[in-house]
Amino acid sequence: MASDAAAANTAEANKISRHAWYALTLVSCAQAMSLLDRQILSILATDIREDLGIGDAELGLLYGTVFALFYALFSLPLGRLVDGWVRTKLLAICLAVWSLFAGIAAFASGFALLAISRLGVGIGEGATQPAANSIIFDTFPKSRRGVGMAGLGIGLALGLGLSMTLGGVVAQWWDQRYAAGGAPFDFAGWQFAFIVASIPGFPLAYLIYRLKEPERGAMDGIRATKDPAPFKASANVLGSVVPGTNWYYLWKRDAGSRQWTANLIGLALILAAAVTLVRVTQYFSPRPALDIYGLHLDPHVLQWGVAAFGAFVVLNLFQSFKLTDRPAFNVIASPTLIMLMVVGGLQTAINYGVMGFTPSLLIRDFGLTPAQAGVQFGLLAAALGMIGPIIAGPLSDFLAGKMGQRGMVWLVLASLSISPFFGIWTYSSETTTQFYVLFSIYSIILTLWLPPTYALMLGLVLPRMRGITFSTYMIVQTLLGLGLGPYFVGIVSDRNGGDLAQAIISVNIVCPFIVALLLVVLWRFRKDEASVLERARAGGEEV
Repeated sequence: MASDAAAANTAEANKISRHAWYALTLVSCAQAMSLLDRQILSILATDIREDLGIGDAELGLLYGTVFALFYALFSLPLGRLVDGWVRTKLLAICLAVWSLFAGIAAFASGFALLAISRLGVGIGEGATQPAANSIIFDTFPKSRRGVGMAGLGIGLALGLGLSMTLGGVVAQWWDQRYAAGGAPFDFAGWQFAFIVASIPGFPLAYLIYRLKEPERGAMDGIRATKDPAPFKASANVLGSVVPGTNWYYLWKRDAGSRQWTANLIGLALILAAAVTLVRVTQYFSPRPALDIYGLHLDPHVLQWGVAAFGAFVVLNLFQSFKLTDRPAFNVIASPTLIMLMVVGGLQTAINYGVMGFTPSLLIRDFGLTPAQAGVQFGLLAAALGMIGPIIAGPLSDFLAGKMGQRGMVWLVLASLSISPFFGIWTYSSETTTQFYVLFSIYSIILTLWLPPTYALMLGLVLPRMRGITFSTYMIVQTLLGLGLGPYFVGIVSDRNGGDLAQAIISVNIVCPFIVALLLVVLWRFRKDEASVLERARAGGEEV
């Protein structure tokens, strides 16, 4: 009888409530809107390129670097706000903001307004991942979080597929309807597509705003205390990491000579690396200057200036942790967590490099129209993007049950070790049919890593640290992934006369580093997992 009661209690503890399913549905829809408004640029790239007279490198900047800077930067204070304020309301407000900025792209007649639109979308989306993951971790039982992460992955896949399908079909329909002229506001099809993509975000924001806020830490038995001043703490995070104001905060917090020396030497090394990379890429793929409201700027200077800015932000963030929240510093700065963040960033460089330019490849190399590419590739990518998390989520929970959390590391390692070989095979295809068959296998492999990696990272920190941890990950992932992946593919394509297939294959150069890092993670994961509470207490945390 006792065993039956224990089994019943275990089953009840592992049960996913109706509220949890509803919350997962809404935040997954927010994830879908995030990818829709972010990724739609990829299917519209060919039309934008021809209409505005810009190259693949500039498109890489718009798709990746410009978005990445503000997405990564504002995910930090917004992630801190996730840890202290009402997550449902924050996510709803941010969703409405980025939807508005996505629609602004419809009025762009040059690079500058498109860049402003991407900037606003990046700022708004900064809260999406930290809020969504934090909400799911506080509504799903610990043993079922792989399923929750899979649900978020499905949302991302739907957004990816919708962006291409909707973007391609809507843009072509509009251009055909007004081929003889007379379009309202003189919109081109790609401009109208931005308007259509932005509209669903507003009713969804209303539903999320009304969603009940889950109790923080209840699912882990570690109930978080109420944050007395979350907005002040969020503003302090922003001030602590922005170059320039960070020095005021170092002075205000009585930083010692070692902190000042590390900050200034770190800045010097970052700037030296940026200058070197500007010269190398200018030589490798020279590009004409961008005209941004009368300011002529070399795109390579913009690219590596943004990267340097982001790298200095990361340095400032960890120094801020060390001075103001020693428990968070001790927990987040663990070798395993940092390596998982870098793995996610490098793999995202591959994913965004692939997805950012594959629609253009189908149009240029295989002769598809934007609508055909959008429908065929968009629907395929959406279906495959859902299959991967559906497999990876339950499989992650199963492997964790059999081997502990290291089982998830094995899944990530297996999928990312074989992915480059399928990538090379896929982008060497000679026919559309061959490409789609091989891409189906490749895409599933590319999505298997995400649910277990997220679950591993957020399982290595305390509940109150999940928002800022994921924001820290987002800035690393964004700078390495969005900031480098599309740009790298773009400059290689421009260098090789527009050969997108070889440019996409070339981004797999980071795969050996990914595998090496995962092998180290596999070796030391248990040590860092077992010492989370010890490291938090050593920093003064009362747990």
